[in-house]
Amino acid sequence: MATRTPCIGLVVPPAHGQVPQDGPMLYGDRYRFIARGLGIGGVSPEGFAPVVDGIVERAVELRKAGAEVVSMMGTSISFYRGPEFTESLRRAMEEATGVPCTTMSHAIVRALQQLGVKRVAVATSYIDELNDKLQAYLTHAGFTVTAIEGMSITGVKEVGEVSTEQLVALAKKVYAQDPSAEGIFISCGGLLTLDAIRRLEDEVGVPATASSPAGFWDVVRLAGGDASSAGFGKLFA
Repeated sequence: MATRTPCIGLVVPPAHGQVPQDGPMLYGDRYRFIARGLGIGGVSPEGFAPVVDGIVERAVELRKAGAEVVSMMGTSISFYRGPEFTESLRRAMEEATGVPCTTMSHAIVRALQQLGVKRVAVATSYIDELNDKLQAYLTHAGFTVTAIEGMSITGVKEVGEVSTEQLVALAKKVYAQDPSAEGIFISCGGLLTLDAIRRLEDEVGVPATASSPAGFWDVVRLAGGDASSAGFGKLFA
């Protein structure tokens, strides 16, 4: 008898509402992902303000389309108002949909915990204001941020154009500021990070993760699925 493929719902920041490419790359057709877009104006508090209150509505749309679990697949939009907001957002999504819900900000905490990383070097696409909020969020969750640096990108399209070389260079630079870091985290769900993670784990020798891979790993586990995927680094081993 064929095993049933769980339907996994994703609320994504861009307006196009497409499933981020990491999902199919990690899992092929093992899971069915569907997405709905928020249409953020930019990766900044000003860009989030007009749409953040629509997250629960998108989650409900996904549930009506068949989603059995839902994740808010945006990191900064789910942490920028602080940890209490992050958790209240998750609860509001669950109450409105009646299915298990998570956010990318919950996912990054779980991924770092899974990797056994307490002291973390952080590279981001963000402006300083969001970096400060991310550092506070991670500190609240029990991590020590050894160093954090961003690329000051606010354009949604521009985030997706950052190269693996740029990501690896920034992550190595941040790690080098305090080599007591036990791992590396790259933040921003719009960055394409799977190749960078593999390179960092090979070249620096510590576990590495990033928003989008962690988000998929987390929501697949929430769906009761096997989140492993060979060749994509320690989190997926």
